[in-house]
Amino acid sequence: MDTSIFRMGGRLAKSIIFQNAFSRWVERRSIGCGFLSRKALIAIVVVVLVVVVLLIAAVLGSMNEETEVPLRSDTIPDDVAKGTPATDLFKPVLHLDDWEDPIPMPGPVNTAGAEDSPFITSDGNRFFFFFTPDVRVPAEKQLLDKVTGIWWSQKVEGVWTEPERIILNDDVALDGAEFVLGDTMWFASIRAGNYGEIDIFTAQYEDGEWGDVENAGQQLNVDYDIGEFHITDDGNTMYFHTGNLDYGENMDIWTTTRSGTTWSQPVKAPGMNTDSTEGYPYVTPDGSELWYTGTSKLGYTGPAIFRCLKNGSSWDPGVEVLSNFAGECTMDSDGNLYFVHHYFSANLTMLEADIYVAYHKSSSRAASSSSDSDDRADAVLTTDDGIQQMVSIASRHPWVA
Repeated sequence: MDTSIFRMGGRLAKSIIFQNAFSRWVERRSIGCGFLSRKALIAIVVVVLVVVVLLIAAVLGSMNEETEVPLRSDTIPDDVAKGTPATDLFKPVLHLDDWEDPIPMPGPVNTAGAEDSPFITSDGNRFFFFFTPDVRVPAEKQLLDKVTGIWWSQKVEGVWTEPERIILNDDVALDGAEFVLGDTMWFASIRAGNYGEIDIFTAQYEDGEWGDVENAGQQLNVDYDIGEFHITDDGNTMYFHTGNLDYGENMDIWTTTRSGTTWSQPVKAPGMNTDSTEGYPYVTPDGSELWYTGTSKLGYTGPAIFRCLKNGSSWDPGVEVLSNFAGECTMDSDGNLYFVHHYFSANLTMLEADIYVAYHKSSSRAASSSSDSDDRADAVLTTDDGIQQMVSIASRHPWVA
């Protein structure tokens, strides 16, 4: 719903109310001076003012009602069950010993709806994610549910706050795939006025609010047609998947560097692209590791998370770190690994999604997940190519792994 209409309607309603009230007061005064007492005139003015105040309150109340964001829990359908490690048919599997076994992210982030597309700032104190209450609902209906979009939680004295929605539009829009560098958020959006179906935008954080939304421009959105991306800490190098380039049948990771307000002609990230799928890149703050999401090479179902180590000016081939519907990883400076995990039924129907974390063993935040050790998947599940494609990262949502 276009809230600008309500703002304009509110101003117009107030103007009409004041004009009508004033004209009636003037008319009655000019006609009734000879017939009404001073007390009667005062009483009439008071009544008119009360009516005006009540009408204004009603208009403002209707505006607030339209823009109020419901609780996430109130929008999740009754027939959606919360997924847990105990009910998970495709539990995430960790292949390296540097991390604890992955567990659902502690705190208030996860619900029976779909939490996806996570991003954590390097200091570990701000966490962003995409939320939609029902994965069965098509995107055109998610546009109007008032809750689908970007949410964030902040860590206060070691505890995550209740997530809040970040509203980045005055009109109908579907926002997601957020990336934050300093006080700038980059995000993808489906909205009126885009160059294409999905454009990249930026927003600024100031005085406790996200605003000053701007389109990232024709070069990134049209010439390069970038997909999901990561920008290095110095703000000068971008890694992104796909793009409007000759990339063949599979998704690849490309890189471009910034010079002033423009970006260089993209080239494929050297060394790490294969004949399979590589996408959803993440680069560690020190620039020594590039992580991405791709199809499992170890025979597990669905997307998996890979790590590439920097080797001079190139990257070593990716090593599979997490498997079984694991994707879109993000890390804090302690090396704790956050990612999205989708719950699927036995017939490979998506049920919901949660944010998981694998704590780095050297991290000060490392948590024991021994209670979940029995939930770890031991068997390697195989699927044919058709199913792998069906549950690959090119799925129903433009920013759902």
